[in-house]
Amino acid sequence: MRDIILIVLAAMVVLFNASLVKGEPAMISDGKIVKFNYVLTVENQVVDSSQGKEPLQYTHGQKMIIPGLESKLAGLQAGDKKIVVVGPEDAYGVINQEAILEVPTDKLGANVEPQVGMMLQLTGPQGQPIPGKIIEVREASVIIDFNHPLAGKELQFEVEIIDVK
Repeated sequence: MRDIILIVLAAMVVLFNASLVKGEPAMISDGKIVKFNYVLTVENQVVDSSQGKEPLQYTHGQKMIIPGLESKLAGLQAGDKKIVVVGPEDAYGVINQEAILEVPTDKLGANVEPQVGMMLQLTGPQGQPIPGKIIEVREASVIIDFNHPLAGKELQFEVEIIDVK
């Protein structure tokens, strides 16, 4: 009986040591470098994808990707696939009505013929580019929405974790 116990204990030590050498698959947590493929769908339309490109790489916990996606990837490991739905408040924010402004057409430049849907890039107070979309054309002005194009939208990511280090 004692010999059987010793054999079992020896086998357990071998298995334990083998698992230490081999290591368990790394799970996504703060500080881990993560590579993943994704397809981003908004309102049933694919708007972005890593297909045909290099996987997206980021360091978890460093706020390099939108917070709602990052939080829902925590705990996954290489090979995992998941559909992640992120609300506007955890993505690009809700629509900010203060970011919708009326701008006189003479401020757009002489060669600009404004049309609804046209994207413009205006210059901010510190010289930074500020993209906006014309949502209404009036007689002497235009209404421009400076919110992020995905603000107010629910995002659906289909992700596949490629690597976690």
